[in-house]
Amino acid sequence: MFYSPLDQFEIKPLLMINNYLTLSITNYSLYIIIVVLLILSYSSIIANTSLKGTRWTVAIIALYDTIYNLVSSQIGRAGGIYFPLIFTIFNFIFIANLISMIPYSFAISAQLVAIVSFSLALWFGNVILGLYLHGWGFFALFVPSGTPLPLVPVLVLIEALSYSSRAISLGLRLGANILSGHLLMLILGSLIISLMSSSLLGFVSGIIPIVAVVAITILEFGIAIIQAYVFSILLSGYIKDSVSLH
Repeated sequence: MFYSPLDQFEIKPLLMINNYLTLSITNYSLYIIIVVLLILSYSSIIANTSLKGTRWTVAIIALYDTIYNLVSSQIGRAGGIYFPLIFTIFNFIFIANLISMIPYSFAISAQLVAIVSFSLALWFGNVILGLYLHGWGFFALFVPSGTPLPLVPVLVLIEALSYSSRAISLGLRLGANILSGHLLMLILGSLIISLMSSSLLGFVSGIIPIVAVVAITILEFGIAIIQAYVFSILLSGYIKDSVSLH
């Protein structure tokens, strides 16, 4: 039983060998393993020729085609090189968000430290990619074309701050949406339980809020899918800036 709305996001050790060994299996690592296994299991459907033409195969190929079109439209012809990375990240966030909607499960994407660290690593990768492809010319990204010379220092500072904020905003947007959605569902559910257990009148009047909670839950399923897609779009756009400098 949760005694605080934030208890559902607490990382807890599930298996420890002894008190002196810091190595342990936590609920966070357990759910990461579950997500990876699910991705590997349903991705193998494409390679299984005996299942060719089934609904599962069509759904996975449609998902594959959707992300491929996303990457191609954002990055262009060079997008094929980065498609495996973006497709893998999309699948990971997509499955993790859906698993987090199961009652009493664990939301990986709501761990702000982990998800912001992940977005920071992707941001550093984009910077390294830009320097690798363009050398010092990469910093031309911070100077918009046609900028008057007196305004160059100010615009460079603004563009640099805007570009640096991507390191945090990419993961913070995902984590904050998942965190707020789960908190809202838990708080409303707890209030409904308290209302319906108070009296007979409270039990009858609590039916209406249940409908609202069900609607919010369905909305959170949509948000879980959309956030994975938005993360992929933004990452594709950031890679495009590193590749084409615009």
